Amino acid sequence: MRIIFTLLLLLGSTGLLHAQEKHTISGYVREKGSSETLIGVVVYCPGTSISTTTNTYGFYSLTLPASDSVTLVFSYLGYRPETRRLSLSRPVELNIDLLPDAALQEVEVIGHRQERVSESALMSTIDVPVAQIKNIPTLLGEKDVMKVLQLMPGVQKGSEGNSGIYVRGGSPDQNLIILDDATVYNSSHLFGFFSLFNGDALKSVELTKGGFPARYGGRLSSVIDLNMKDGNKEEFHGEGGIGLISSRLMLEGPLSKGKSSFLVSGRRTYVDVLMQPFMDMDGRGGYYFYDLNTKLNYDFGQKNKLYLSGYFGQDRFYYVEKFDRNKTRGGIDWGNATGTLRWNHLFNDRLFANTSLIFSRYRFNINLEEEYEDGDHFRLNYFSGIQDLAIKYDVDFLPNPQHAIKAGFQSTFHRFNPSAIVVKDSEINRTDRDVDNVDGVQSAVYVEDTWRPRPDLRLNAGLRLSHFATGNKNYFMPEPRLAAAYNIKPDLAVKASYARMNQYVHLLSNTGIGLPTDLWVPTTDLVAPQASQQVAVGLAKDFLEQDLALTLEGYYKKSDNIIGYKEGASFMMVDDPESAEKVRWEDNVTSGQGWSYGVEMLLQRKVGLFSGWVGYTLSWTQLQFDSLNFGQKFYARYDRRHDVSVVGVYQLSDRTTLSGTWVYGTGNAISLPIGYYSSNPNNPNATEGQYTYNDQVTYYGDRNSYRMPAYHRMDIGIQFHKQKRWGERTWEISLYNAYSRKNPFFIYMTDEYGNDGQVNRKLKQVALFPIIPSVSWGFKF
Repeated sequence: MRIIFTLLLLLGSTGLLHAQEKHTISGYVREKGSSETLIGVVVYCPGTSISTTTNTYGFYSLTLPASDSVTLVFSYLGYRPETRRLSLSRPVELNIDLLPDAALQEVEVIGHRQERVSESALMSTIDVPVAQIKNIPTLLGEKDVMKVLQLMPGVQKGSEGNSGIYVRGGSPDQNLIILDDATVYNSSHLFGFFSLFNGDALKSVELTKGGFPARYGGRLSSVIDLNMKDGNKEEFHGEGGIGLISSRLMLEGPLSKGKSSFLVSGRRTYVDVLMQPFMDMDGRGGYYFYDLNTKLNYDFGQKNKLYLSGYFGQDRFYYVEKFDRNKTRGGIDWGNATGTLRWNHLFNDRLFANTSLIFSRYRFNINLEEEYEDGDHFRLNYFSGIQDLAIKYDVDFLPNPQHAIKAGFQSTFHRFNPSAIVVKDSEINRTDRDVDNVDGVQSAVYVEDTWRPRPDLRLNAGLRLSHFATGNKNYFMPEPRLAAAYNIKPDLAVKASYARMNQYVHLLSNTGIGLPTDLWVPTTDLVAPQASQQVAVGLAKDFLEQDLALTLEGYYKKSDNIIGYKEGASFMMVDDPESAEKVRWEDNVTSGQGWSYGVEMLLQRKVGLFSGWVGYTLSWTQLQFDSLNFGQKFYARYDRRHDVSVVGVYQLSDRTTLSGTWVYGTGNAISLPIGYYSSNPNNPNATEGQYTYNDQVTYYGDRNSYRMPAYHRMDIGIQFHKQKRWGERTWEISLYNAYSRKNPFFIYMTDEYGNDGQVNRKLKQVALFPIIPSVSWGFKF
């Protein structure tokens, strides 16, 4: 940290040399009517190349030459621009309230200016407006952030209905998912069919696929940064909805008007409640999940602000059986809990700091309880998971319009539970408790600078030093980052980036689809940290009159020390949890390499009556493990040669919104048997393929050498809005898989006996979702 603050001091001194010639305009940008801070508002001087954007907490700072008259424009997507003229003879504190204008007309959009893709030094970064996410049709009408991100180029979906994402060839655990600074380890409900992020509580969503700024680290493939709303400081408001499988409600309002506010958002499914009347009294079961987002904040003035936010969610399968006087109950549950306490402090008009105390926990649990008529009982509880306690400190230093410096550090104490089992048996009066905890400390210090040495050139250069300690083993890893953008024309830029990343926590998975039974484990003296290097080049073009942005990128990523199970190995045995603690996970894994490369195209429009995007990806992903596939390279399961997504949202009128998506993707790569042979050399009929099931040995060829049929699907939706005296009512009708394409969920080999007694082996496909209609009722007040 000494190096970082020395650099800040030197740069600050450079700015002070010109203090007599320059002054700083700084402040916060908020939404008018709610005082919600706005992220990424563009602040610029018309007719010049001088501009900045607000940070995560709505703060901006511009240092300009002293002048009798300075014009600033504040512009943000979905809000009416604000223009201010002022005298700059001294430092100015200027807070701005922007008026929401969700129904911008085409004539109004002409004067609207958002941050252009050709102006940013960063590349491989996509933000999707939350309002747009809510208009996109999804499965059973559940608005799903992760499903929308799957529609972006470079982001692959797993299998049908799966909310896990695979970014530029990476696995689900290589995505850093952050909610208000807290890491979320499992981002899905219902074994991956729905994500846990409730759009009603979100303010912003940003996906970074490459060219990572130095402030991010700990994963190889992507960063998904989500920020919750702060809560309305001026008025009490609510929003909610009732759908086919769940209902949701969000409430927000002031605790002290203009200074403090709260936000509470909840969602729960109720299929279990609806099914109860149809179940046998001697045997009941069900499933549900719930989410709860909460946030409190207090504004102590221009210098200090305090935020407290949390997320709590759980999935639960349960059953109860009765037989005579014996009773058995059990279930599986898993869930996340996060909590973040953040303190913003403004040292001066150029130096902004945030301190965060963070808690995060993910836990998977299997429980079984048996009660007998003689009073004895047996209880078993098996669980695994990961828990974090972290501190994070970040500073934004804005000495002049040419430099935007970020620096900070983070330290996280991890406690891994690869295996924990508790058994209580009253019959033998015995309690066994075998808890396997592994502790580790992950830390990092970073500095980055977005530097504009000339009007047509922007650079983002940074260095992150990461460290991981567990047991007697310490890893120190430097992670250099560099991104550059050169404007050939004001609306056309060529970009390039390089990033090195390291990952110290790993997810062991047999399935590769991010099930809750997957196991989080740390780097050890036997398992090295995963590492990657990624380079990318591209073009960014803004079509200003049409409000379109086009990006074209090519990338190459090399990954080392990626891990997976050895052939036939497993760790998490749901059907036999007592034996799980006997397995040493390090002995069951192997490490290898990965290569991912491809080209991505995105044409996007965020404003106007018609918005949406078209994305296309051409990519290759190969893996190589010494102990798998005879040491030869093979295509990853979710290697997808072609991936296309088309998304459109059309505001037909103030009362009607139409939306639709169409996706196409090359089929997943899987392994299938190519032959059988007998393990019994004495079987006289083995040469003719006539042997018993016990003699049969399946022979597989190269790993993942078979392609499933291509995946494609269309979803359509329509929303009907109506203003009521109390607020707004919305009916939404949608069709998932509108032309009922039978997309493969999995494929298997089966034996069918013909009339002649011969065995015919056939491939069969299981499709999961046909056309699925849904209807929901939503409201705002």
